[in-house]
Parts: sequence; C-alpha cells; structure tokens
Amino acid sequence: MVELERRRLGRTEMRPRALALGCAHLGRADRADAVAVDTVRRAIELGIDYVDTSPAYGDSERKLGLALEGGWREKVFLQTKTGTHPARRGDYSAAGTRWSVENSLRLLKTDYLDAVLIHDPDDIEAPLAPGACLDELLKLKSEGLVRHIGLGCREHHFHQRAIETGAIEIVLTYLDYTLLDQSVARTTFPLARQYDVGLQLGTVMALGRLNGEEPKPEDTRAHAMWAWCRQRGLNLRHLAIQFTLHAPVESIVVIGAGTRRHLEEAYADATTPIAPEVWQEFRAQFGVGV
Repeated sequence: MVELERRRLGRTEMRPRALALGCAHLGRADRADAVAVDTVRRAIELGIDYVDTSPAYGDSERKLGLALEGGWREKVFLQTKTGTHPARRGDYSAAGTRWSVENSLRLLKTDYLDAVLIHDPDDIEAPLAPGACLDELLKLKSEGLVRHIGLGCREHHFHQRAIETGAIEIVLTYLDYTLLDQSVARTTFPLARQYDVGLQLGTVMALGRLNGEEPKPEDTRAHAMWAWCRQRGLNLRHLAIQFTLHAPVESIVVIGAGTRRHLEEAYADATTPIAPEVWQEFRAQFGVGV
C-alpha cells in the first residue's frame, strides 16, 4: 500500500488527503450511532481528513457531530451543504441559508465549517440571485462561520455559471468522472483550472454499477467490465476508485462508506496501485484507463 497523497483544493489552499469520507450512508435510519461514530473515527485513524455531509442525508449531521466530539473535529476539514434540508428543501433565500448553516453548526457541534456547498438547485439562478444564498454565504464567511463556499450538483452548466461568478471556491461533481462517463473532464475541469477552483469527485461507483458486485446483464458496459475483472481475479471497485484518483486535474475523491468494513475496503483500493499492464489491457478492451 501507498500513503494517500495530499492535494491542493484550489485557491482554498486546503490540502487534504486525496480520499474524503462522504457521510450520506451514515445518515440512514438503520445505521446506529455507534456504527457511524466508529466509521468516522476509523477514517480519521487511516489518515482521511476531509469529511462531507448534508442536511439531506438523514441524520448524518447529528451522527457526525457525535463522532467529532472529544477532539476529533480538529483533525478534519468539515463540509456540509445548504438548500436541501427536508424542512426547507429548495430554499435558497438568505434567511433559509442562514437557518440551514446555523442548524448544521448546532448538529455538528462546531463553531465553524470549513466549507458549505450550495446543494442540488433546480435552477442555478435562484441561489446566485442578489441577496440570496450566495450573498448570505459570503456574509457568513465574513463572520467566520464559513471558511469556503462551493457548489455541489451534477449539471455542468450550473458549474460554469457558478464558477464564473468568481465567488465559488469548490465544486463537487458526481457521476460524470467514472469508468463509465468522463464527460465532466471536457467541461468543468478546464474551468476549474482557469479559476483555480477546488474539485471533488463523487459517486465514483456509478450508483453501485462499479462497486464490484455483478451489474444487471442489461447494463452491458458495466457488466462487461465486471466480467473482464472477474476473469482476471480483479475487483472492478478497485479499478473504479483508482481511475478517479488519477483524474487529469488535482482533485479529491469522495467515497461514501456506511460501515467500518466498507470504509476499509475503499481505503485499501485507494492505496493499492494497479499494475500498468492491467490498465493497458483494460484500455485496449474498453477505451478508458489510467
């Protein structure tokens, strides 16, 4: 195994490890507090120092707050989101944004957040409107409650619009830089370089299609990749994580893990290199690789 390298997250100048912990699965109702606490603290023990959550992820924020008590908060960069709290879904007003951030601070048991992302807007103009979400986040930043501001959504043209405001420091993109789809490399990656925006890559298992379990036969490309790996004694999940870690832009990879076992599997995949000849064969077969 190799140690996870540190990567510069754009002009934020945060330099977390290349693998971040996403806490969506920890917020599930069937995920006990003790399991969540154990998973988060194990991640930190392994060296993972960037943690992402959202009010949209069940009670993930509350559980994460428990995990970060007792000095653990100081060991991580902590990121949450605004605009998707179930009680105020789609509320990108100034009042709604401040309410959301203050609620997150309370649940996470912290007095500041390293980053807050505008989360999954249906219309990018709503949070960017004068006096709305982005302006309120800038106020919260000036007050020291939020250190950095970003956007977390899939739509590439939303990335562009937000980045071009000059106020967005981080973009979390998902589903579009995987072994199955690299479309964001042609759109958001060049803009991020131009504006020195930090990139976070999420959903790298393509919603379970690349997690090492057999995909549905009708999912022909994912199934062919899975079968190719199985024939060679490889795990497709290993290739999926390594591929995203080797994206052609400085970025961090956000891995969702709901248990210690899932976390340790992902960490092993992230820190175990894949032989160049494997990638050569994979690329020859599928046209994608490292």
